[in-house]
Amino acid sequence: MSDSFDVIVIGGGPAGYPAAIRAAQNKLSVACIDAWTNRDGSTAFGGTCLNAGCIPSKALLESTELYHRAQHEFAAHGMKLERISLDVAQMQKRKSAIVKGMTQGILSLFKAAGVTPLTGHGRLLPGRKVEFTGADGAKRTLQAKHVVLASGSEPMPLRGVDFDGRQIVDSWGALEFEAVPKRLLVIGAGVIGLELGSVWRRLGAETVVLEALEQFLPMADAAVSKEALRHFKKLGLDIRLGAKVSAAKVEKDGVDVSYTDAKGSQSLAFDRVIVAIGRRPYTKDLLAEGTGVALDARGFIEVDDHCRSGAENVWAVGDCVRGPMLAHKGKEEGVAVADHIAGLYAHVNYKAIPSVIYTAPEIAWVGLTEEQAKAGGRNIKVGSFPFAASGRAKAMEAGAGFCKIVADAGSDEILGIHIVGPMAGELVAEAVLAMEYSASCEDLQRTIHAHPTLSEAVHEAALAADRRAIDIPNR
Repeated sequence: MSDSFDVIVIGGGPAGYPAAIRAAQNKLSVACIDAWTNRDGSTAFGGTCLNAGCIPSKALLESTELYHRAQHEFAAHGMKLERISLDVAQMQKRKSAIVKGMTQGILSLFKAAGVTPLTGHGRLLPGRKVEFTGADGAKRTLQAKHVVLASGSEPMPLRGVDFDGRQIVDSWGALEFEAVPKRLLVIGAGVIGLELGSVWRRLGAETVVLEALEQFLPMADAAVSKEALRHFKKLGLDIRLGAKVSAAKVEKDGVDVSYTDAKGSQSLAFDRVIVAIGRRPYTKDLLAEGTGVALDARGFIEVDDHCRSGAENVWAVGDCVRGPMLAHKGKEEGVAVADHIAGLYAHVNYKAIPSVIYTAPEIAWVGLTEEQAKAGGRNIKVGSFPFAASGRAKAMEAGAGFCKIVADAGSDEILGIHIVGPMAGELVAEAVLAMEYSASCEDLQRTIHAHPTLSEAVHEAALAADRRAIDIPNR
């Protein structure tokens, strides 16, 4: 193996492996180093996303939604099931098979593109040298013209609530339960907490969600947050806001949890506790002294608008840099950096990065909320269309939620699109495309949408912004 490359990428997650592939597509010699180790000791590329995040969680969300629908919805379709049995082991086996297929697929992509995969730890040295420590502990020093840091993130711990890997777990551990807990606590009502809480609630766990903030989903549009909270409560999630957990103690028969809320000090007992209060950048043993790469006060690698660090030809992308911790954001940064390195034009539009929560109903948005637009002094107009008026949604027994468009009242430019409802994560792609090209409500109004489809909700919401909707009364 060569000790010199045009590009070395440290990190093989959703930011790192696309950077490596695109750099190889640009005719550069590339190595990608990754140190991910699974619980069984096996190694894999793909980072948290493929191994312990996006992919396994979506596999369980799909399985548990089908189980929930079979129990509560199939009868409406004329399918009466006398008995439904739950096989958690098979559910987990399916999830693991999906993860394995996806992670092994990265190695196939590397081979096709000409990327050299290196399993082990990468540490940046001064002068764009990289110390590579293999699985056997042997060290080698590699040289690169460019280095891309894509070290990712890790779950944030909570003071007073120590992980034990069994009864008190992080988001990864929550994907590995071998049985449905009777009483489950989720600390944190963010994206991860709501998704994991939904998984185990659908399977029958009595689930309490404690959120320190007083407002539910503050990053989402207020109308979306209100609608989503209503449906989470309907599912049976006991969501308690303004609840700050101070301690959790593992006992023989469970976990005793102490917290405070508006009523004062409280305590509850649970079988399992999931801590999902957010993630923080992971840069442990990534940077040697003298590299010129700086970390900010929160531990993120400091970069400019094009992901250049303070060291010449050293770049950083994904969760270890500023911006939302989203796999697709990291992917676009990785690809853009690889193009920059090759001297090609590249741009990441941070104003058009979608967010998705894969619950039921799904929640997705891009751009400004109504509250943000007003706070920014924009004169706006708003159009909304309920899925209850969508023929396709009704046929799917999925009439919950709505699509909402926020636009500039003067220029008609779309400022944000917010969706809570069926397949919101798919529908938001049209919203992102519209914002990428600075589309107006009229642009969407004049775009023909197939009937009957869920996407008609986007079309009708654009019409509703001008009080010209066809399938709902205009008020």
